[in-house]
Amino acid sequence: MGIKELEEMALRCRINIIRMIHKAQSGHPGGSLSAIDMIVGLYGTVLNINPLEPNWENRDRFIMSKGHASPAVYSILNEFDIINEQDFMSFRKLGSVCQGHVDMKWTDGVDFSAGSLGMGLSFGLGCSLAAKLDNSDRRIWVMIGDGETQEGQLWEAIMAADFHSSDNLKLIVDRNRIQNDDFVSNQMEVGNLGSKIESFGWDVREIDGHNMNEICDAINWANSGSKGPMAIIANTIKGKGVSYMENNPSFHGKAPNDEEYQIAMEELS
Repeated sequence: MGIKELEEMALRCRINIIRMIHKAQSGHPGGSLSAIDMIVGLYGTVLNINPLEPNWENRDRFIMSKGHASPAVYSILNEFDIINEQDFMSFRKLGSVCQGHVDMKWTDGVDFSAGSLGMGLSFGLGCSLAAKLDNSDRRIWVMIGDGETQEGQLWEAIMAADFHSSDNLKLIVDRNRIQNDDFVSNQMEVGNLGSKIESFGWDVREIDGHNMNEICDAINWANSGSKGPMAIIANTIKGKGVSYMENNPSFHGKAPNDEEYQIAMEELS
């Protein structure tokens, strides 16, 4: 896909993210909107999947570790016809295939059942080692958020990935600088994240996570491979695309009311 097509897809995804969260009157818009450009860039360029066979064994894996950003995942799965509008508009309803957190038992195209933060990269490392044992060329992409960078388990996985020379493991950090309760700088600043990951032996690139040209360049860079694991630090804006949500910790996990919904739809349209 070209840059313009990817940008148009990201806009459709943003609209559907707001639609499903508003209808459910529950969910996490801020981190879904910050992550969606990176997700669209990944799915629209190099991610090797088969929409007609979403559980194809040799597919690439996308591990959404910050599982509360499930609306972003459901919006992209809809774009690739893995789920439909009826599915994502039943978001957070009892029995829906689109649960509040991504869950591989419920949703085709989901490769990880999320819960407590910090586990996704460890799971992804296991997937990458399994691929090597299978002599498979599938790649494993893991997306984490700011709050997860404060989890000890994450850094154990970062260290282990370098030890195992996991060149098929790719990490994307959705660095919007806000976590559940407040700005990261007020909760527990993590400092120069790129240099810290790099010090564990990873190759690291830092980009503007809303610039589709930079996104595609970075994803192609990571996909081209190296002798070890690779990470993209995507500097993003929480709530990107909706003015009153941008850089607003209040919309980490709050649905827009009817008036706010209309404003969001006008801005996105």
